[in-house]
Amino acid sequence: MLATSLELAGKYDYLSEKFARSIEWLKNNDATKLENGRYDICEGAFALVQRYTTVPFEAIRFEAHNDYFDIQYLAQGIESFNVCLRKDCQVTEEDPANDMVYLSTPEVYTSVTLKPGEFAIVPPEEGHQPRIAYQGKPVDVVKVVVKVAVK
Repeated sequence: MLATSLELAGKYDYLSEKFARSIEWLKNNDATKLENGRYDICEGAFALVQRYTTVPFEAIRFEAHNDYFDIQYLAQGIESFNVCLRKDCQVTEEDPANDMVYLSTPEVYTSVTLKPGEFAIVPPEEGHQPRIAYQGKPVDVVKVVVKVAVK
């Protein structure tokens, strides 16, 4: 699943070695059996294994990153995942040390449902709101966020 605008479609090479190796890593590693934490994949890409309980829409801010794409892969559970164009939001807070930019909630955003084995790729020009309880029902999830360097 990759949803993007025509404006961004040709800007990045989603088939580059960093992306290909990241997808292979996801295929070859059962995240449900890995400890939480960071796993290096290759130069310019690493995975963060996370476990958490999804929360209501209001509990999570939209966020974006300047230096990395996110490949948000769900290994267990179900969650709603919202995506918007960053230009449609206002920056509310920045944390450059952690490559985090927090955004206002946009008027228009796209919501997808991630189920086990599914992922969404989010470039720096898009904001996203992960961890949302699908249909308002919190569940425990195991997620891998693969960070792929822009450069």
